[in-house]
Amino acid sequence: MEEQKKDVLREPDGEAVRLARTLLRASRYGALAVLNLQSGAPMASRVAVASDHDGAPLILVSALSAHTGGLEADPRCSLLLGEPGKGDPLAHARITLACLAEKITKDDPRHARIKWRFLSHNPKSKLYAGLGDFSFFRLEPQAASLNGGFGKAYALPASDLLTAGTHLDAIAAAEQGAVAHMNDDHADAIANYAAWFGKATEPAEWVMTGIDADGFDIAAGDRIMRIFFETPLADAQDMHKTLVAMAIEARRSLSQAKA
Repeated sequence: MEEQKKDVLREPDGEAVRLARTLLRASRYGALAVLNLQSGAPMASRVAVASDHDGAPLILVSALSAHTGGLEADPRCSLLLGEPGKGDPLAHARITLACLAEKITKDDPRHARIKWRFLSHNPKSKLYAGLGDFSFFRLEPQAASLNGGFGKAYALPASDLLTAGTHLDAIAAAEQGAVAHMNDDHADAIANYAAWFGKATEPAEWVMTGIDADGFDIAAGDRIMRIFFETPLADAQDMHKTLVAMAIEARRSLSQAKA
């Protein structure tokens, strides 16, 4: 029976890794499963999510919720990400992550970065993020099961999901200012990113919500779009020149397409 299960899985390739990372970066909510503190039984709940600079999921939860108590008692948890879309919900891509949860306290040096990234990705959460009983957790992926649709099942290690490197801290430090600059001064470039790289066909007020070493995220209301860099950023200095080069490419390509 074990051999039959293994045969169902495909060997991970670049397309599968890109899909997994897209689901990690673009999702705004998912289903979190923990072990109930009282009964010990599995319990699932919907949570808002974002991603840290390396791709690890971030959640914001209330101390009053049962799943927070479960995470504090046992950090093992599972997170399901992926939108059902139109038609058969089982035909759409989704990923299940096996994670270890880490509570991010307010005196943690990572707290400010995590809070900013989460609220930029989930602006509606600003209504309760400042309440005293809410805390951020970082979910460290251990492995994942990716279902890309019928006949496209993969088992992925954490190394396929996350981005590593000492350059991530410098990129994180530059992110907030770069995002503000793009939104304040280059809304036209963001719209072109959406139209050219994201293939958006309808006009919308796109805003940038985050930049990391692998790419950036933009949103127009409830619409989310993940755009990957052709080459990941090697340092914070790469951020400006890469965004400028992509803006030039998008503007030129869209002009040529209209000609």
